[in-house]
Amino acid sequence: MSIANTGTVVVRQARPADVRAIFDLVRPYADARILVAKELIDYFEAVQEFVLAELRTGEGPTRVVGCGALHVLWDDIAEVRTLAVDPAVRGTGAGHRLLEALVARARDLGLRRLFCLTFEVDFFTRHGFRVIEGTPVGTDVYQEMLRSHDDGVAEFLDLARAKPNTLGNTRMLLEL
Repeated sequence: MSIANTGTVVVRQARPADVRAIFDLVRPYADARILVAKELIDYFEAVQEFVLAELRTGEGPTRVVGCGALHVLWDDIAEVRTLAVDPAVRGTGAGHRLLEALVARARDLGLRRLFCLTFEVDFFTRHGFRVIEGTPVGTDVYQEMLRSHDDGVAEFLDLARAKPNTLGNTRMLLEL
């Protein structure tokens, strides 16, 4: 019996107590260069951006089986970051529910666009994202964003220093 058939997957806001589980979930994807490797402290600093999927079986403790973050980039745009699902629950809708929660949060914040940098083009296309070229902000915003120290913003801006992290990824956008 697969793990996906042994319980219910529930999406909720991440808490500091979840950070180590998120870190452990993301680590294999970071090691495979599918997601950007981050230090544990980075996850603690961004925990309020994360939602997680946990498997509830009714027996014993719950288990984190997915996560995703919404990082606001500017007044009308945010990035979906660190969307990861345990391979044991892939195909169960956990990733879909995580992305739905992030889109709902973006709408609640009054954002009009969501950006992602991904290898999972088909997944994001099924959710309304489209492939784009370049950076979807004007020159004035671009200049302001250059002041950020966040590596994810450097990837969003497609800066040369971020190129090793973004090789093979596709830039996608969802209009809300």
